[in-house]
Amino acid sequence: MRNTGFHHVAFACKDLEATVAFYERLGFPLVHTEVQGVETNFIKHIFFDLGDGSSLAFFYLKGVGEPEDYRTDISTGLALPVWVNHVAFAADAARYEAVKSIMTKQGVEPTMEVDHDWCHSVYYTDPNGILIEFCLDTPGFEQNPKLAKELLTKLPAAAQ
Repeated sequence: MRNTGFHHVAFACKDLEATVAFYERLGFPLVHTEVQGVETNFIKHIFFDLGDGSSLAFFYLKGVGEPEDYRTDISTGLALPVWVNHVAFAADAARYEAVKSIMTKQGVEPTMEVDHDWCHSVYYTDPNGILIEFCLDTPGFEQNPKLAKELLTKLPAAAQ
């Protein structure tokens, strides 16, 4: 039994079938579904295996107090750029290229692809408007807690 890291991260979804198809296409199998409630008012909680013991989960809500027009697009729904709130999956070079190939064959273009110097990232927007990233470390960043804390109060050079 694990006692560190994420067990799962959960989001809302409006289209259960599209969500399942999207994540299974990326190699994350649906491994668990819970259904609670009654025929007209219920919650479905679904879990995708991320391959490391953790899961990505979604709630599908029907008549349990959610507004009819609720939004699932976390960033843009809050008037933020799409890239602010996102989920990043680790990828080696083979997985990175496999994801791009799978998505291209399905007619899904990346939302963006960015070289961050320490990693290369390809981003896609899921059916819920949630941005997902596949992150290939190139070579990754060096952990430096002391510098990280110092930079919390430092302004960018142009702002000084």
